[in-house]
Amino acid sequence: MNNQLNIIGALAMDLKRVSLSSYNGSGNVANRFWEEAIKRKSEIETSKVPVYIGNLLEDLKNKKDFEKLLMYSTLLQNYSQKELNRI
Repeated sequence: MNNQLNIIGALAMDLKRVSLSSYNGSGNVANRFWEEAIKRKSEIETSKVPVYIGNLLEDLKNKKDFEKLLMYSTLLQNYSQKELNRI
């Protein structure tokens, strides 16, 4: 589970970078971090995370909606930090 939380935390940072890069007009940077985010998403075992986290992961399809990506990055970061503090 600890490895899954680290992956979720890394995904949160990648999504934040996509969001901020898109907002600032850096399309190449946003595309690179989007590729990383998709790779990290595929590493997460959805059966080991709560349903609402699985639903967030399923909804990650559009990198153009940078406000939603920023919100998701915050939610994922909060989840991973909360769970890491329990361990």
